[in-house]
Amino acid sequence: MKFQVLSIVGHAPHPLTGELLSAADRFDEVLDTGVAAERLGFDAYAIGERHAGAFLSSSPTVLLAALAARTSRIRLLTGVTVVAILDPVRVAEDYATLDQLSRGRIELVIGKGAEAGHFDLFGLDEERQWDLQKEKYELLRRLWREEGVDWAGEFRPALKNVTTVPRPYAGAPRVWHGSATSLNSPELAARHGDPLFTANAVQPRAAYVRLIDHYRERFAAYGHDPARAHVAAGSGGLLIADTHERAVSRFKELYEARVRQNFKPRLEGKAGYNTPFRTIEDAIADGPQLIGSPQQIIDKILGYHTAYRHDLQSVTVDGFGLSRGEQIETLERFAEEIAPVVRREAPSTLWE
Repeated sequence: MKFQVLSIVGHAPHPLTGELLSAADRFDEVLDTGVAAERLGFDAYAIGERHAGAFLSSSPTVLLAALAARTSRIRLLTGVTVVAILDPVRVAEDYATLDQLSRGRIELVIGKGAEAGHFDLFGLDEERQWDLQKEKYELLRRLWREEGVDWAGEFRPALKNVTTVPRPYAGAPRVWHGSATSLNSPELAARHGDPLFTANAVQPRAAYVRLIDHYRERFAAYGHDPARAHVAAGSGGLLIADTHERAVSRFKELYEARVRQNFKPRLEGKAGYNTPFRTIEDAIADGPQLIGSPQQIIDKILGYHTAYRHDLQSVTVDGFGLSRGEQIETLERFAEEIAPVVRREAPSTLWE
C-alpha cells in the first residue's frame, strides 16, 4: 500500500471555537503539512481544487509549485483538477510546467468537482457536466502526447497545428479519474486504461464497491491488462487516539460539530454530499472515516483493501479543526504505527 495526504484547503471557522485562520496562515499550514509528509515517508501529497464554498483551493497549481520548491521526493497530486470547467490547453501548460519544476513528480486526479456552484461561476451548463468532462479530458490527453495537434470539438474553439509548451518532463503525467457517485468517471477511466481514485469519503462502502467493480469489468472489456487497473481510495478524515474509548472521548464533540457545520440542506438526499454517519460512533463503526486506535484504523484500511483491492490510501488531517501541531502529530503516529503494518499486509507495485 502507498499513502497520500490530501488537503482541499478548507477555510471554515473552527466548529467549536469559531476561530478562523487568515488565508496566509492557512496556506502556510498546508505547505508545512506537505513538507512533513515527505519527511515522514508518505508517498504523495495532494491539493484539491474548489471554486465555491469555504475553501482556498481555487489555484492548486500555485500551491503545488510552492511544494515542489520545498520538497524533492514526494509525488504531487491534485484532488481533483476540475477539468470539466477548465481550458484543456491551459491545464496542459500549467501542469507540464509543474511537471518540469518538480522533475516528473506531478500526477493529476481529474473530476467534475463536488461543488455544483462552479459551473455557474464559469458560465457553463451543469446539465452538460459529463460531456464537458469527456471532451476536455480527451483533448488534454492528446495535447500531452502529441505535437502539431489538429482538433475540433463543442466546448472550445478548434485547434490547428498546436503544440503546447512546455512539454511534460518525461512523457504525459499519469491521470487518475476521481469517482464519487456516477459510473461516468469509472467508464472514462476504463476506456483509456487510466487508474481510478474513489472518493470513499461520505457514502457507505457498498456504493464505492459498485463503482470500482464497474471500472475493473470495463477496464478488461476495453482490452487493457487487468494488472494495470490501479485504484486509490480517499477517506473521511483521520483522527488517532490510544484506544477506541479515548477516540470517542477526545473527538466526539469536534467530529459531530463539523458534521453539522458541513451539512448542506439543499443537497439532502443527494448521494455524495452529506454524510449519513452523523455520530462519531457511527463513523467509527461503518463510515469511511479513519477514527480510533491504530489497530482499528489498520483493520479498517485492510477491510477497504479486501473490498477495493486498492494500491493507494489517501488520508486527510485538516478537515476537523485540529491545530497545525496536532495535524503533524497525527501524521507521525500514522507513519510510525499504522503505515508499516498496512504496507506489509497489502503490498503494491504502484510507483515501483
